[in-house]
Amino acid sequence: MPERPFHLAFPVRDIGETRAFYGELLGCPEGRASEAWVDFDFFGHQITGHLVADDLAGVPENDVDGDAVPVRHFGAVLGWEEWHRWAERLRETGIRFLLEPHVRFEGEVGEQATMFIEDPSGNAIELKAFRDPERLFAR
Repeated sequence: MPERPFHLAFPVRDIGETRAFYGELLGCPEGRASEAWVDFDFFGHQITGHLVADDLAGVPENDVDGDAVPVRHFGAVLGWEEWHRWAERLRETGIRFLLEPHVRFEGEVGEQATMFIEDPSGNAIELKAFRDPERLFAR
């Protein structure tokens, strides 16, 4: 577990499909839950899907290194090899990528592998890795 895990709450449209996505597909252990919310261990961090009735579509995007990146997203920074294992695992499931696994800022300070997926409620998730983990916050 990270030294100081973060907590993130996000909207979901269905608790069952949220459990299937985070618990079964991503393998995140489930924590506490009720009929209106569910906690998961997301790479050592606590995330909570809260049931909402509103339409969740229409997330704006920004251009980042030529990619249309969903502005509202969360994710995890993985090790370089772990990221590649996840990319292969997710490809094997047939998941639709918002942004296919690739390396951006190649040869630059912030060189990183990145991919974006989307949960059933339309929440964008980025899994990334830095070739040099010491460069996570480098400018």
